[in-house]
Amino acid sequence: MIKNNNILITGGAGFIGSTLANALLPDNKVIVLDDLSMGDFNNLDESINLTKIEGNLVDKELLGKIFSENEFDYIFHLGAVASVADSVARPYETHQVNFDSTMTILEILRTRKSKLKRFVFSSSAAVYGDEPTLPKREESVIRPLTPYAIDKFASEKMAMIYNLLYDIPTSATRFFNVYGPNQNPESPYSGFISILVDRLKNEKELTIFGNGEQTRDFVYVEDVVNALLLIATSDKSRGQVYNVGTGSRITLNDLVKLSQEITGKKISIKFDKEREGDIRDSISDISKLRSIGYEPNVDLALGMKKYLEYEFKK
Repeated sequence: MIKNNNILITGGAGFIGSTLANALLPDNKVIVLDDLSMGDFNNLDESINLTKIEGNLVDKELLGKIFSENEFDYIFHLGAVASVADSVARPYETHQVNFDSTMTILEILRTRKSKLKRFVFSSSAAVYGDEPTLPKREESVIRPLTPYAIDKFASEKMAMIYNLLYDIPTSATRFFNVYGPNQNPESPYSGFISILVDRLKNEKELTIFGNGEQTRDFVYVEDVVNALLLIATSDKSRGQVYNVGTGSRITLNDLVKLSQEITGKKISIKFDKEREGDIRDSISDISKLRSIGYEPNVDLALGMKKYLEYEFKK
């Protein structure tokens, strides 16, 4: 466990970032940097250990100021334009956030003496693209299909190079489909589950792009936070990239059925054409992450029950 450390979390007001920040706040000083385009500072627990900074990752002057005024033990770089569709529509703008910001932070770390224990970059299973071999292993063929996936892969490789060449302690994670409380269903970046939960809660029609038989490896956000903390503190994980998932998958149609069974509610489904850049099937091999002590604690049935109970009580 991480205690008595200074921590920077980019994108820390967002879904995963705020969950991570709240887990760290009782025992650490945490600075959260977020432009609030999709995040919300209200996701964060109030704490004297928390510093909130509203700002954009492309602002090099701001990043320089943050690093000149603070010495960090851990950096979790989660800030990103986390939308495949947005990267297709605005490739250059999303590249600035999704790749250039990583380079800026790594360069700051390279050119300044630092007591940094670990820089953890959050990548994505999108890097695997449509290469059909399943499950996806860290050494699987990389076939990015979108600017988003290219930027994520380039960022994680750059982080590994800074570890190798410049002795900056780095690690990276490839998230599969993360779900749980505080995921914004109105966000264009939102995951399928948060949209599904919103439609169940409000008894609205759900749109599924494709026929619903595409499969996903859904991982609960608490398990993701546990993986991030483990990777940040393991000696073995330095210079390594890890899949973060569950190693199991479900079709979107079966997920809808499961959710309706849990809630006792039925919603109408509209099937629309597949979206450009969407992956047909996805499942992780997490044996590498298991080798350093990780085990997902929340299976999909339990995770959906917890998430639905949380949302329906709001």
